[in-house]
Amino acid sequence: PFNPTTTINYSIPNDNNVDVSIYNVKGQKVTTLIHGNQSAGRYSTIWNGTDSKNNKVSSGIYFYKIVAGKNTEMKKMVLMK
Repeated sequence: PFNPTTTINYSIPNDNNVDVSIYNVKGQKVTTLIHGNQSAGRYSTIWNGTDSKNNKVSSGIYFYKIVAGKNTEMKKMVLMK
């Protein structure tokens, strides 16, 4: 659980186009944190509990999805206010 921000750590094995997005439990995209080409390595990004219009989202379960080339990873997180 986190409040008001959380850090998402990830690594990519090869230079690739990377997309890190947040989704709600309905599968709707809340916001995109990273979208672009990144070199191989370890990275972190912070989500501050806001949507793409910078509105604060409600408490609940969210998922972050990391897509790097053909690799995809999805994890659950809980926002508690």
